[in-house]
Amino acid sequence: MVKSYPKVSEEYLKAVEKCRRKLRGFIAEKNCAPIILRLAWHSAGTYDVNTKTGGPFGTIRHDDELAHGANNGLHIAIRLLEPIKEKFPILSHADFHQLAGVVAVEVTGGPEIPFHPGGEDKSESPEEGRLPDATKGSDHLRGVFGHMGLSDQDIVALSGGHTLGRCHKERSGFEGAWTPNPLIFDNSYFTELLTGEKGGLLQLPSDKALLSDPVFRPLVEKYAADEDAFFADYAEAHLKLSELGFAEA
Repeated sequence: MVKSYPKVSEEYLKAVEKCRRKLRGFIAEKNCAPIILRLAWHSAGTYDVNTKTGGPFGTIRHDDELAHGANNGLHIAIRLLEPIKEKFPILSHADFHQLAGVVAVEVTGGPEIPFHPGGEDKSESPEEGRLPDATKGSDHLRGVFGHMGLSDQDIVALSGGHTLGRCHKERSGFEGAWTPNPLIFDNSYFTELLTGEKGGLLQLPSDKALLSDPVFRPLVEKYAADEDAFFADYAEAHLKLSELGFAEA
């Protein structure tokens, strides 16, 4: 079913494209793609399909939501992006955060993800506890992503976004990167997962759950063998995540 997106002005569309260019240069210069992608995900991933609450509506900039345990360190991303957001007051925070996430994937070599402007800012932050817990397994992942309305394929494809970045002990309790090149978006998350644990690289309980689950594992194997297939499914899953509750069919 085709989604019906909000109409925005020509001026707004021009601001989106100018902002996209600024973000490309800034994220590449600062090597901050991982934390910017995490900001976009954590903003969107609070959506609950049953209550139609939470989601990518700019609330993650509020102190109460930044104080959620899963968002440790994301105040850094908000602070980094502030000078760019100030240049584009016409843009909603909802659009700005999701556009930044799309650009973070693009500038690190990942797939191009469609972006549809028109997201509105909301004032009320969702309650804590809606984001994935890295210490838990496949039932937990299905529960959390199920509340967002996302599929098993979406879960595995989005997990591949951990090809970017690293964990910091002071934020999550875990330390290390998932891949040898944590500033490159590719399918190495899956190839490393299948290779097994090795010194210096991270595999969380939620990562290992992808190997032990009979539905998740074939997708891990598919993405490890075929980066194009991963990129296609990732782009689809990221688009869904970034628009949760935004454009109703």
